[in-house]
Amino acid sequence: MNSSSFYRTLEGALRLRGASIEDICPNDDPVARRVLHDYGAMFVGADVVMPPPCCVFTNEDQVAIFQKEAGLMPATIGEDVIELQPAAMSALLQARAIARAERLDISPRDGAEAARRSYADTVRLWNSRFLPALDYWSSAGRLSETQAERLRNLPVAEQVPEVLELEQEGIFFSKDLSKSVLYSIATPGTSQHIAMLAFDANEFGDRRIRSILAQHGWFQTVLSDLPHFTFLGLAEEELSRRGLKNVEVDGQRFWIPDVE
Repeated sequence: MNSSSFYRTLEGALRLRGASIEDICPNDDPVARRVLHDYGAMFVGADVVMPPPCCVFTNEDQVAIFQKEAGLMPATIGEDVIELQPAAMSALLQARAIARAERLDISPRDGAEAARRSYADTVRLWNSRFLPALDYWSSAGRLSETQAERLRNLPVAEQVPEVLELEQEGIFFSKDLSKSVLYSIATPGTSQHIAMLAFDANEFGDRRIRSILAQHGWFQTVLSDLPHFTFLGLAEEELSRRGLKNVEVDGQRFWIPDVE
């Protein structure tokens, strides 16, 4: 068992829910563990939210059952209807009210997709990175046509580990082909948006907006995904005690799992 502060905190939180780390994220599943390390902040949030029962959902039915149990609250922001877990939505609307009082705004990036997503949404977004990257690396000679075709025809669950292996060789699948696909889009069934605890904000570059969101429990927790905020429902001074560490990227502060 990893002895890092994040794992110790997560183990304690799961014990209170009658579960273990192995239950949500099997130790022999390297993709699930990688996801836990990159997206796992949502598992150590406040008790007002429901974290997913697993690191990787494998189908639409699993996602639908979880989202129904967690509950969702819709809200119209501008012309878009977004959905989040109730505590997350209440905090977001409170933050937006304060921002608007200061003649600022907090608005969804890419419409409804800025918040709740379905399993099918995550597959579609995966393909928006995966398929163009296959074409690029094939034309660049880093992948043969045979390799690319085999990868294209694999089930999604088998594509992911192979992509992560290729990225170890510098064959990256992010939108700009310069970094891991996990810093560009979540792999199918793993997104914090499925948990309804994530919101992509147009105004992510405004320090004042980031501060207002943080005051209401919303933090950036996925490195390099600048518009992406995660509802943890905690004060910032509590985050390090929850096994998260502070990392600065491009002048913005991220709170990510502190794993060894």
